[in-house]
Amino acid sequence: MRGELRIHLGAAPGVGKTFAALGEAHRRRGRGTDVVVGVVETHGRAKTEELLTGLEIVPRKRFHHRGVTVAEMDVDAIIARAPEVVVVDELAHTNAPGSRNAKRWQDVDELLAAGIDVLSTVNIQHLESLNDVVRRITGARQQETVPDEVVRRADQIELVDLTPQALRRRLAHGNVYPAHRIDAALGNYFREGNLTALRELALLWVADQVDVALRRYRAEQDITETWEARERVVAAITGGGESETLIRRARRIAQRAGADLMVVHVLRGDGLAGAPPEQVATCRRIADDLGASFHTVVGDDVPAALLEFARGVNATQLVLGTSRRSRLARAVDEGIGAAVVRRSGAIDVHMVTHAEARRGPRRHGEADALSGRRRAAGWAVAVGLPALVTALGLLWQRDVEYSADVVAFLLATVAAAVVGGLGPALLAAFLGAGLLNFFFTPPFHSLAVATPENLITLGAMVVVAVLVALVVDRAARLGEQAARARTEASLLASYARTVLTAPRPLDRLLEKVKENFGLESVALLERQDGRWERIACTGEQPCDRPEEADAAVAVTADVHLALRGRPLPAADQRVLEAAAGQALLALRQQRMAADTAAAERRAEATELRTALLSAVGHDLRTPLTSIKAAVGSLRDPDLPLSAEDTAELLAAAEESADRLTALVDNLLDSSRLATGTVVPALRPITYDEVVARALRGLDHQTVTTDVPEDLPPVLADLGFLERVVANVIDNALRHAHSPVTVRADTHADRVELRVVDHGPGLPKKSADTAFAPFQRLGDRSATPGTGLGLSVAKGFTEAMGGEIHAEDTPGGGLTIVISLPAAPPSAPFPTTGPTAQPDPPATGPTG
Repeated sequence: MRGELRIHLGAAPGVGKTFAALGEAHRRRGRGTDVVVGVVETHGRAKTEELLTGLEIVPRKRFHHRGVTVAEMDVDAIIARAPEVVVVDELAHTNAPGSRNAKRWQDVDELLAAGIDVLSTVNIQHLESLNDVVRRITGARQQETVPDEVVRRADQIELVDLTPQALRRRLAHGNVYPAHRIDAALGNYFREGNLTALRELALLWVADQVDVALRRYRAEQDITETWEARERVVAAITGGGESETLIRRARRIAQRAGADLMVVHVLRGDGLAGAPPEQVATCRRIADDLGASFHTVVGDDVPAALLEFARGVNATQLVLGTSRRSRLARAVDEGIGAAVVRRSGAIDVHMVTHAEARRGPRRHGEADALSGRRRAAGWAVAVGLPALVTALGLLWQRDVEYSADVVAFLLATVAAAVVGGLGPALLAAFLGAGLLNFFFTPPFHSLAVATPENLITLGAMVVVAVLVALVVDRAARLGEQAARARTEASLLASYARTVLTAPRPLDRLLEKVKENFGLESVALLERQDGRWERIACTGEQPCDRPEEADAAVAVTADVHLALRGRPLPAADQRVLEAAAGQALLALRQQRMAADTAAAERRAEATELRTALLSAVGHDLRTPLTSIKAAVGSLRDPDLPLSAEDTAELLAAAEESADRLTALVDNLLDSSRLATGTVVPALRPITYDEVVARALRGLDHQTVTTDVPEDLPPVLADLGFLERVVANVIDNALRHAHSPVTVRADTHADRVELRVVDHGPGLPKKSADTAFAPFQRLGDRSATPGTGLGLSVAKGFTEAMGGEIHAEDTPGGGLTIVISLPAAPPSAPFPTTGPTAQPDPPATGPTG
């Protein structure tokens, strides 16, 4: 008998999955169950380790791999011990090379096959289907994954839930990670937004599994009646003009009920009746925009198919449009709406009125979809087959009964209808009836109709011809519509994708139009001041005016798409109009981007000029005034100065000169960054080396460093990185007025340096502007400086391929994070450009 698997699922590390699994193990042990621990990863968490007390732990299996001793769960020992329940932590864990199985979930499968119940844990980010979603949310790819099917097969799945705020508090208190990893975790993976998204993923995944379990139970128990466990609204549409009204009304009904909305379109089983594809596509788009799912089902009995779908999804409400049919028609046939209401049972049915109800049943225009060659073949068949049947009938007249002649002429009529449609079918019917009457019906060799049976035969042949021809025409028209709709949809999707994603959308779009329609050239023309100008073009000899084009599409009165190469059929006009509209959109997007960039440059220039004037007017004048006052005092012969006074004045002048030098350095660095002349010389550098150099000249008595020497080196410019670290530490010392801590840690393929203070921090929503030039804590601080220090730090960091950002320190304060890529193992590397290292000022940066 196979064992049972119970999984404790969490949104993130630290929510309490292992704690919950061990708690369940203690509860079962208290009830007399034989429970052992196969493997539990405590990660140094004291409360988790306490829960292991009193539980039997099966020793792990130890073996050597490449000179390293590794320990993994001993599957054989557990199976030999044969407990009733075993606790196996971290289901997605990858076993060390040389283990019995590559993955721990495979070990668990063996334990279950041995009849042992398993209590296990897994995080939502380790599910294989969600791995890419989690990477987009958190920026970190999970290397250890478990197939969704393994988790779905669990007999019980228990969600261990915790709010993001509570989890961050638990992390800040040191209950999840060691102290040196807390800041990095809070600033990266454990951001509140990340945790909220992961929590929603976990809740939705578990809710889906609950829904699947409910559907499985209903199917196993053969339960077809609706259970109102969860509100679901189904809107049934025909694809006609009322469909949009119906979908929007159903959306409002679903919103008021807090329900899911599903839009369903029922197709006839024969495929010969239904709305045009473009109308169905419009309904699908509206459903997507409103957050509803769109479904298509096939069934000849529309009410039965609709109710079968609604009951299959356990819908509680069904929304239909009122009937278009007249009272007389409803007296003969009750219609879809009445039939659904009569058979709906526990499902509530809403009948929605709409403007189309007064216009009667819709009729799709019939189109002659058969080609000329096919019609010509049909006329030939209509003449040739009856003649052939007549010849064969006369040849075998004595051996063949009259009924066989009737069937043969009827087959000839059907063949003419299939090949050529209605016209040839009618010709074959009348010609066949005449030949049958003339040669094979008494009186022979006469067109006189002697008996009513002959008249019935003629009528039957005509009716068969008409019915078959109508079916053929309908099928051909629908087939042509479907092929054209697929082509148009593919082209329009390609054009829209080009406008949204291509680097040069307008040029690429014109190239696509040229390729798709086999043209020589395509040009977008715009009339400016009464003259046509070519805005963009592709191909040879593009048109300069719309009159020169073989085909021209007017987007607006002053913008035309001019095509040269061959005249295009009218059927392509709709796609060309859509392409022309996309071209106009790309043109406007291109111009808006250029205008926005120009406006941003003008605004930045104005802002920088204003800020620079303000800085020069205050921050340059202040040290100059101090220097002038000190020097003036020293030169005054009437002012008696002691040796201590003279030394103090000289020190003040030197300090002011250092401040002035640092200020000019930052101004020059800002200018170099603005002009793009900064070229870093990248090589492997360790953070401990850089921090030690940056602290020289700073008041580092209040700076605590925690930079391990074994951290991997980063790829950076030594001079640039020293300036960055010095600027950030100096900024923290001057503005925080509190001890500053410098920590370093690794995160994925990057190494991060965090400068942590517990000062006033940043004003709310001002983290993005903290690195703007001439910003000083939101310009609310009276601390001296131009506000260039963090701006220069950001510029140098980005020039080296790194990132720098600000975040709140847990408990209050500001943390600046400098993140640089780790140097590859093949280092050292040659420099990527000339060395451009700035000389750090003697007294540290300002800003």
